Amino acid sequence: MKELVIISGKGGTGKTSLMASFASLAQDKVLCDADVDAADLHLITAPVVKERHDFQGGHTAAIRNDECTQCGLCQDLCRWDAVSDDFEVDYIACEGCGVCVYFCPEKAIDFPLDTCGEWFISETAFGPMVHARLGIAEENSGKLVSLVRQEARKIAQEKGLGLILTDGPPGVGCPVIAAIGGAAGVLIVTEPTVSGKHDMERVVLLAEHFKVPAMVCVNKFDLNLDQSQAIEEFAKSKNVSVLGRIPFDPIFTKSMVQGQTIFEYERQSEAGETVKQIWEKTRKILGFQ
Repeated sequence: MKELVIISGKGGTGKTSLMASFASLAQDKVLCDADVDAADLHLITAPVVKERHDFQGGHTAAIRNDECTQCGLCQDLCRWDAVSDDFEVDYIACEGCGVCVYFCPEKAIDFPLDTCGEWFISETAFGPMVHARLGIAEENSGKLVSLVRQEARKIAQEKGLGLILTDGPPGVGCPVIAAIGGAAGVLIVTEPTVSGKHDMERVVLLAEHFKVPAMVCVNKFDLNLDQSQAIEEFAKSKNVSVLGRIPFDPIFTKSMVQGQTIFEYERQSEAGETVKQIWEKTRKILGFQ
């Protein structure tokens, strides 16, 4: 079993559109949407939810007023001023550090797990899919990323499927680290802009640090040929394979609006042919069907 994680140093590079296109080309796979903070793969794959589960992560303090002696120690200790004068917890200000719980002399503070979101196991036209939805302004997205990846791996093992295609989060933070660890390889989708190149460089260095083989493709390369060239030169300096250049093509937007992959929307297109070539190169490098 091998996992390919598609990531980008920044949002809006076309990562999810490429992921959905790969889903229509690959065989014997499980789809995994690990971009839990802003999941959108479901907009193209139209999953039918089979299982729904709550996701719990992090804690928020809750004072039991019938046992609290109002000694004020929790107020003194809380660096976020999350305990009001009437000894109620401000759930927005509370960071869940647990100091007040540990030091409360009356043990009058509960510290329950928070329900932060949901995760799902679904069926799509392209195969099984594991995805999630994190609540607004909730934390622990790295933990939820790890969870959906684990569940995708379980399904692949149960069904005897040899490939997991994971739509990873953008950036270089905790969710990305949680998404790429143990993967067979990562495909970095970038765009030919100054910010696109800068953020691609950071995510290449991140993959290098965690010893995950990285590959790069440039989306909308023809909008800035100089930046595309600079991206490829940096990739080569880091021994990162450049799999191809995808031309700017409105078909990506048009197909996304219709909730389809580019191959469902239009069988033959220049961008589609390039995506097929990138998929074939990816498949050969990582050695899966």
